[in-house]
Amino acid sequence: MRSILIIEDNESLAFGLRASLQVEGHTVDVVGDGREALERIAITDPDMIILDLMLPNVSGFEVLRKLQESGSNAAILVLSARDQEVDKVQVFRLGADDYVVKPVGVLELIARVDALFRRLTPGSTSVASPSRSTEYRFGRVVVDSARRTIRRGDTEVDVRPMEFDLLLHLLEADGRVVSRRVLMQKVWHYAPDIATRTVDQHINRLRQRLEDDPTTPRHILTVRKSGYRIVP
Repeated sequence: MRSILIIEDNESLAFGLRASLQVEGHTVDVVGDGREALERIAITDPDMIILDLMLPNVSGFEVLRKLQESGSNAAILVLSARDQEVDKVQVFRLGADDYVVKPVGVLELIARVDALFRRLTPGSTSVASPSRSTEYRFGRVVVDSARRTIRRGDTEVDVRPMEFDLLLHLLEADGRVVSRRVLMQKVWHYAPDIATRTVDQHINRLRQRLEDDPTTPRHILTVRKSGYRIVP
């Protein structure tokens, strides 16, 4: 059973979503204030956060910043009436995994939630090809694409769903350089010609978790003006 925190100040919308997600078998909590949301997250550590951007006291953007600073691994689905490209770019830079524009049908939202949870579930389908080995190694890191697990030495490493997919695309390239444009298309399914810092920031988070010295990475490498690649 997965836990979801809905952060939404429109009570009728929030409680309608809660009822629909509870029917799907999820444990769902609701808060309508950004400051209260941060306090609740620190206590309950939900598996997924559904986040509005326009909130009282602390905005959704600030909630995202705080989650990024804390290293939270909760899947984050932004649900907002703001449909400007600049808003989408900013939330992806801040670590969101999906962005849904209001109004949205309940069935579509449930499908988006299910898709994100599949990324969190060991043994779920992923970007890996079933005909290829499910295990990749570099340095002290072992990545199992079928189980969606990462181990660094004897320690299991938790990363966000998008970070795992990003790492897997680089591993499947088998040492070849993958451009930021391609990664934006393949991982985020998003316009390839914007928001390159989104990729950079997720790469930095992977380095923090997987490299012995993130400031001088040996495996997750930047190829200047080209993109990224992984070497053994």
